[in-house]
Amino acid sequence: MTIVEEKPVIAAIVGLGWWGKKMASLVNAGGAEMNFVRAVDPNPEAKALAAELGLQFSHDLLETLADDTIEAVVLATPHSLHQEQIEQVVAAGKHVFCEKPLALTRQGAEKSVGLCRNAGLVLGMGHERRFEPPIAEILQFAAAGKLGRLLQIEANFSHDKFLGLDPSNWRLNADQAPAGGMTATGIHLTDLSVKLMGPARDVRVICENLASKIPQGDTMSAHIGFVNGGSAYISATLATPFVSRFAIYGTLGWIEVRDKAHVEAPDGWIVTEGWKDKPITVREVAPAEPVRDNLRAFARAVRGKSDYPITGEDMINNIALLEAIVRSAGTGAVETV
Repeated sequence: MTIVEEKPVIAAIVGLGWWGKKMASLVNAGGAEMNFVRAVDPNPEAKALAAELGLQFSHDLLETLADDTIEAVVLATPHSLHQEQIEQVVAAGKHVFCEKPLALTRQGAEKSVGLCRNAGLVLGMGHERRFEPPIAEILQFAAAGKLGRLLQIEANFSHDKFLGLDPSNWRLNADQAPAGGMTATGIHLTDLSVKLMGPARDVRVICENLASKIPQGDTMSAHIGFVNGGSAYISATLATPFVSRFAIYGTLGWIEVRDKAHVEAPDGWIVTEGWKDKPITVREVAPAEPVRDNLRAFARAVRGKSDYPITGEDMINNIALLEAIVRSAGTGAVETV
């Protein structure tokens, strides 16, 4: 019997900044079931990096979209550009993977999800936290009812990487990246929260500037209530050394996951568990590469081998919550989602 090797998804990456470089390097190192052949970036200096990665280079997205060999486009671009770029990619009949957040408003998220769905195209999202082995295990346990009735989430994803950025960087623009660290890190925590607890009902946020001149604030916490009951407390600070912790509490057990290093260079996880009528345990989970695994899941969905695990409903629920968080960061009041 002749075994036919399936060809990788041929893709272009838009944006070769910090995160775009990470994704391009991972994919073209192999194992992601996808292959980048082109790069798009308005910065002329990105041309050298594209050459280093063996990619054709262009300043113009539309030029790349005219390439019939490109099957999918990965957007590692500023948040405010996502909606327009997704429209352009879909109009060209190509699948799209978008870095988080998908949009800054529920309306924007609904439009992008609807465009891809109506065109029969896969929409992937840069929520690699779902692909971290201990987080994936939590999602499986919750879906199977192993944790019992879910009661509460506590989570913190913070770092001080942005303190050294040039003030002109878009990541330090309050219009592009509002509410402290929400769009940088907190959006991952709300994604997991709405996946586990369902749509959010309301949120109250405290967002302050305590240790820097970051325009959107450097210290943010949000207390979220859910339509189906339960709550989540999340924190996304931009002025403290790296910490990433996700804990979920149910009537039959609780699990806390701590990252040993930033996902940029993952070094494994420490998992603490408490199950009903059993002693508390602590174990270590070996390093994995969730960014690659997310892109791999996207490529498999493009090939029709499996459904992409982050649904359009998940994406819309998360951005609806983000929009309410941004409002509450400005008012300090409880805002309805």
